Amino acid sequence: MDNDSGLLQVLGKRLEALSWEHRALGSPVPIDDLVAMRLNALVIDLGMLGSPGWPYLERLCGAMPGLGVVVCTGPATVAQRVRGLRLGADDWVAKPCHPEELIARVEAVVRRRRRAEAAGEQPSLGAGELSIRPDQFQAFADGRSLELTRREFELIHLLAGAEGRVLPREEIYQRVWGYAMAHGDRSVDVFVRKLRQKLEKASPAWSYIHTHFGVGYRFAAERPAGGAGSVEAPPAEAREPSAPASRSRPPIPA
Repeated sequence: MDNDSGLLQVLGKRLEALSWEHRALGSPVPIDDLVAMRLNALVIDLGMLGSPGWPYLERLCGAMPGLGVVVCTGPATVAQRVRGLRLGADDWVAKPCHPEELIARVEAVVRRRRRAEAAGEQPSLGAGELSIRPDQFQAFADGRSLELTRREFELIHLLAGAEGRVLPREEIYQRVWGYAMAHGDRSVDVFVRKLRQKLEKASPAWSYIHTHFGVGYRFAAERPAGGAGSVEAPPAEAREPSAPASRSRPPIPA
C-alpha cells in the first residue's frame, strides 16, 4: 500500500521476475476488502495515510493476525518505530531503501509466519510452573497467562524446544527474526530481558532462561537451592490454562 511510483515500478518488475502474485494499492483499502484478498503479506507506507495511519495499522493487525505486515515509510523516530512494532507490524524499513532488501524482509516475515502456524500444531511444552501453548501463541504460569507478544512467544518456544541446548544469539536471531543478525544488534538480549521480567513476575520461585556469556541462552526450569547454585527440575506436564489468552518523503505523523 504505497503511492511511490518509482518504488512501485521497480518492485513490480522484480516481483514479476520472481513470479509473485502482487497488487499495488495507491490508497487506504477497507480492512474487509484486504481480508477478502487473502494476502500473505502487506507492505504499507504510513506516511501516505497521514494521521489516520496509526489507528489503521492497529485495526489491520488486530483483524488479520496471520498477515505479515512490513511498514516501509519515510523518516521516523525510534519512538515511532517502536509504536508501529507494538501495534503489530512485523518489520519496519526506512525509505529510501533498496528493493532487494524490502523483498528479503517480506520473505523473512512470511517464513516466520509459516513457522508460527506450524508451531500452532505442535504439542504443549511444560517446565517448572510454566506451560507453553503453541495453539494459543502464549505461555502460562500455573494457569495464568504471561501476556506475551508474538515475538516473545516465538523466542520462548524456540528456547524451550531446544531441550536444554545452548542456542547462540546468531541462531536465535536467524530463526526468530528470519534473517542474519547485524553486527552489534542487541535485539535478542533486549527481548530475553523483557521475557525474563515477565517470567520472574509470574513464576518467581523458578529460573527459566540462563545466559551463557559470549555464546547465547539456554532454557531449563531451575529452582535456587539455598541461594548457592541451582537444581534442574524435570519438565512438568503442560497445564491447561484457566482461560484463553487475551488477545525524500514527508515524515510519518507523530
